[in-house]
Amino acid sequence: MKNGISVRAMRWLRSAASACVAVSMTAQAAGLPPVKLALIEGMSGPFANAGAMVERNLRFGVERVNARGGVKLADGAHPLELVVLDGKGSSEASLVQLRAAIDGKIGFVMQGNSSAVAAALVAAIDKQNAREPDRRVLFLNYSADDPALTNDACSFWHFRFDAHAGMRMDALADALKDDRAVKKVYLLNQDYSFGHDVSREAQRALKEKRPDIAIAGDEFHPVGRVKDFAPYIAKIRANGADAVITGNWGNDLALLVKAAREQGLDTKFYTFYGNSLGAPAALGEPGVKRVIAVADWHPNVGGAASDAYYRAFRARYPAAADDYLLARMPLMIEMLAAAMTRAKSADPLAVARALEGMKYDGEGFHPMTVRADDHQVIQPLYVIEMDKAGAQGVALDNEGSGYGFRTLLSVPADKTAQPTTCRMPRPAR
Repeated sequence: MKNGISVRAMRWLRSAASACVAVSMTAQAAGLPPVKLALIEGMSGPFANAGAMVERNLRFGVERVNARGGVKLADGAHPLELVVLDGKGSSEASLVQLRAAIDGKIGFVMQGNSSAVAAALVAAIDKQNAREPDRRVLFLNYSADDPALTNDACSFWHFRFDAHAGMRMDALADALKDDRAVKKVYLLNQDYSFGHDVSREAQRALKEKRPDIAIAGDEFHPVGRVKDFAPYIAKIRANGADAVITGNWGNDLALLVKAAREQGLDTKFYTFYGNSLGAPAALGEPGVKRVIAVADWHPNVGGAASDAYYRAFRARYPAAADDYLLARMPLMIEMLAAAMTRAKSADPLAVARALEGMKYDGEGFHPMTVRADDHQVIQPLYVIEMDKAGAQGVALDNEGSGYGFRTLLSVPADKTAQPTTCRMPRPAR
């Protein structure tokens, strides 16, 4: 007997341990390789911080799937592997990286921080899959919000896990409908497809829900090239706008709200991404109860399941600056893994068919459904208001800034859905 364990028991334990090692080595020898997922995103340049944030969120999802044993395919369990490729925020560089992913036999590509890049990738993937059906690619979109991508420009090979611009704008307009202090709005957006979508959708939604609101200005600026938004803030002030509606994201949003703070602009910002990277810290005290955003999830949604998920993310990324969780991104990985397991295959066609119509409970706090007609994910949306951490409804702040968001309006998943004009051709095999 040694430390309460018999010699016979110790021999059995050694034998069992040897057997486990043998099984592990056999599995490796059997060649159960990882299923590779390519992230093509701007990892350098003006929006590199947004690219790094995406990588953290996706890696969190990949690690959780792998901790449970990976995806269960017909030949056994395979881990997922995230392969990060720098698309530099441009369509040209992203298409080069798409070719690298295809040459590397990666069948799943993820991107989202530009609708223009997403459109280019969808077009290229459609051609690739028609030309080489034995090297097909499935595109998973977590943020590119141009409505056309799940309407007239829809593709069987594209799935969107974010609400599109029209869905987000309708939620914001529902909140604006009750803000009777707003009489004039200024539309300021990035000068590319998504920014124009936001402007168009804002005008549509305001006409439907607040026809009394006047549009004081409708302006576009170069993406990622404006270093000082002071001239734009001066125009907003001069036009007497009570509120600004903007779809800006990344540094273009952070610099915009920073300029508003520095110039003391006394107006509200109705934003798509006012709770995004760096924005609350950049705006600071003047943003309290003045910055409104729309999100598919935020840390103060509440509920045990949501709180536990956020705590797990913070445990993985404990630095305050890295705490920006976009739940739809790791949950997208979970849905992809569930589709692979359902199909018992990592073939992009089989996985696409398994995703169509899939219902997922979102870890018990965020229900998601993939609409088969257009591959648009339907999920809840929240209109949220910035305030100091510790204020009512703001238990948690963003990125250690001391500022967070409370829920003003909760829109159930079924109420966020919009009609689609998608008429996608489906592959026969």
